[in-house]
Amino acid sequence: MQEKTKKIIIEDYESVQAYERVFGVEMPKVGPDGTVTGLPAPYPRVVNGVERSGYRIAELGRQAAKTGIPVQNPILGRNSAEETYRESLEMYKIAEELGISLFQFVHSEATRHIDPLKGAELIEQSRGKGGITPNGEREFIQLGGGVKHPLRINATGDTPHLSIINALIAGFDGTDIGPVIHVHFGGRGIHDYKTKVTNGYKALQICADNNIFVQTDSHKHLNNIGGTDGMALAMCLLAEGLAVHAGLPRALSGIQMNVGGINLLADLAVMRAFKQVMWSEFLIVVPETFQNPPADLIAEQAHFARMAVSAKLGGANFYRPKAAENVGIPTGASMAKAIWATQNVFTNVASYEINDPAIDQRKDEIINEAMAVLTAAFGLNKQLKPEEIDPEFWLKYSDEELIDIIVAAGKSGILDAPRAGGWDLKRGVKTHRDKDGIRRYIPGYSPVGVPAEKLSFTKENVKVDAKATVTQKEKILLATVGADAHVVGINTIREAFEQAGYEVIYLRGMNLPETVAEVAAEAKVDVIGVSNLLGLGTTLFPRVEQRLNELGIRDKVVLMAGGRIAEKEEEHAMFEAKINNEGTGFLGVDGFFGPGTNPEDAIKWVQEKVSGKGEK
Repeated sequence: MQEKTKKIIIEDYESVQAYERVFGVEMPKVGPDGTVTGLPAPYPRVVNGVERSGYRIAELGRQAAKTGIPVQNPILGRNSAEETYRESLEMYKIAEELGISLFQFVHSEATRHIDPLKGAELIEQSRGKGGITPNGEREFIQLGGGVKHPLRINATGDTPHLSIINALIAGFDGTDIGPVIHVHFGGRGIHDYKTKVTNGYKALQICADNNIFVQTDSHKHLNNIGGTDGMALAMCLLAEGLAVHAGLPRALSGIQMNVGGINLLADLAVMRAFKQVMWSEFLIVVPETFQNPPADLIAEQAHFARMAVSAKLGGANFYRPKAAENVGIPTGASMAKAIWATQNVFTNVASYEINDPAIDQRKDEIINEAMAVLTAAFGLNKQLKPEEIDPEFWLKYSDEELIDIIVAAGKSGILDAPRAGGWDLKRGVKTHRDKDGIRRYIPGYSPVGVPAEKLSFTKENVKVDAKATVTQKEKILLATVGADAHVVGINTIREAFEQAGYEVIYLRGMNLPETVAEVAAEAKVDVIGVSNLLGLGTTLFPRVEQRLNELGIRDKVVLMAGGRIAEKEEEHAMFEAKINNEGTGFLGVDGFFGPGTNPEDAIKWVQEKVSGKGEK
């Protein structure tokens, strides 16, 4: 019993001890004779008076398949157990009124992305943001979390297997370890690609050992970094191959995917493509958020309603309702409104099967690309067929062989997305989102080794800017600070400054503020840009300025910041008013650019600031 889990604990015991030390929770112990103690029994197991098991979630998913109404999977995890439970009660209340069961996704603290053995200092500097702490998970269950509505916790990052051990101890029924195959965030905390995939496999083994429901991988995250639907399907299938090797029952496996709401036929096509080929029993659908949210929240909720229609008509098992995205972590009350609105859509949209040649054509395009990518990854002479991708296919390879195949494909550019974050992954593809809402490859920039005739290319006139030469004399340093894995925004700013002719030094994600200042001093930069989307800017940004002062160079650089000042919905208005009334001095920066910023405005601002410093 739990032999794989015990083996992993013994192999990674130094990291298990670091997790206990850094996060302040008691973890299993390994005795001198190699005996593991302190590991609770696998599910089903009674925790706080409730029998917990991943199969509680499977039952809800099967109920959705029968009724045609997806089970809602709202996300709500705040910075303490008490606050998370208090806010969750608002959701539970509306669920009771609607007579529905929820599958709650409790968002975990952002520091969980980082290996506690190698990133203790960064974790300590970024505590208490992004969601619930490891100890908070345990307290949340004891307060009553998951009594009626089963729970999953996100365990993405460098060491998801350690977070899942904590979730098992706490009493969570499920977890989210995707993305396993594609690295969707970049930064200091991320290992080489092989370690990332290997630790994802360990996480799957622990889930299989203990009957934990798993969101195995995510089409959504690959979409977020500019990947295509076909590439996402291929990567999710590879993650499922690891799940098969881990011994995970398909009843405990779900795949997450995005719907965009702007092209119903395209949404239905991608859902049907996944359902036709995937091994997992359940589909978890997530609405795609606006990249630049409108100021009118009613308009944004209408956008989410369109995606709820897609989820229902596409036969999703689970659907994540969304509160407005131009705020931070939602309150329980705003998430309750989103739950009510989503259920209203589900119950008042007629259940029809829509048949259209465009759906079938797009579905076939997605599957053909996925099969071509897998064929190239495995070095096969004949293209794989969807019916060949079954457990027997994966089990032809040993665990280590499958991991090596995945890693080699990532490093060679077969598995590719424009903004993949792994430091050792080859990136060469470029994609374009066409007017029909579908992301396709730009001719000349497709995945390495995948036949072009198996791929979809844009027919729109897309200009690919040549790599700009450096024409500006000023040098710019960009970095995220704190345990923040969000790099899409700062990448957008980086690309804009590079195209404007600036030399940009990019430290990617997850940096200590002092490190940014010290690199700036060493590189003799003129402008520093730092970002944090977790609401940590009020504490982290001033530390960049403090270190610059200590180094004697604060008056020699322009310091700007971006991201989200407030993490929580109810704090935003206060900080917006403070910036409007007092300026950005309290942040220790010369200027602040939040979500929705036009990069050209940031460039113009920098040019004016640098010119002003030159005059002085």
